Amino acid sequence: MDLTLTIALISATTLLVAIPGPNVALIVANTIGYGFRFGATTVLGTTIGVALQLVVVVLGLAALLEFATSVFVWLKWIGVAYLIYLGVAAWRHGIENMDERVPSKKPLKVLFWQGFLLATINPKTLIFAAAFLPQFVKQGSGPEALLLSATIYLCVIFVGDLMWAGTAHSARPIILRLGRLRHRLTGILFIGSGIGLGLARVDR
Repeated sequence: MDLTLTIALISATTLLVAIPGPNVALIVANTIGYGFRFGATTVLGTTIGVALQLVVVVLGLAALLEFATSVFVWLKWIGVAYLIYLGVAAWRHGIENMDERVPSKKPLKVLFWQGFLLATINPKTLIFAAAFLPQFVKQGSGPEALLLSATIYLCVIFVGDLMWAGTAHSARPIILRLGRLRHRLTGILFIGSGIGLGLARVDR
């Protein structure tokens, strides 16, 4: 993989990360609700979920890709329902001081699995990666070139999502002073994440 293709891949992926989607909405919601450590844990979950999809793409498992897409179309609606449930629950939350929350009441593993499942069951990202990554691999290159592209793609996504979490964490002190509105903002982000997942379509 030459330098020009590498720069193009990093630039294109950075642009994609800068456009908020379901993953980013979930990351921001968890960061605002519980703090940076919890948002970063969500990022770890979404990154591993994306990595799992990339394994399918890199290995070129066409039959598995077809099967996974069909299954994920059904599974994603479970994810949509769950995210909207979280959004409604946050919207209806009381106005108690969020600073007095005990973060440990929301185990890190719960937020990790939220991120992992959301990223894994999104069929659009699976098909998108399959169409996107080969564009940055020279014709005739071996599978190691596609693996390198996938690794760069994943690293940029991980760093970009951490920056989203960091930005949300920086805004958190202001949001914490908004009273009931902070819960509604978190609820909107959860619901937006669910709607984004629900609207993810795959042209077959």
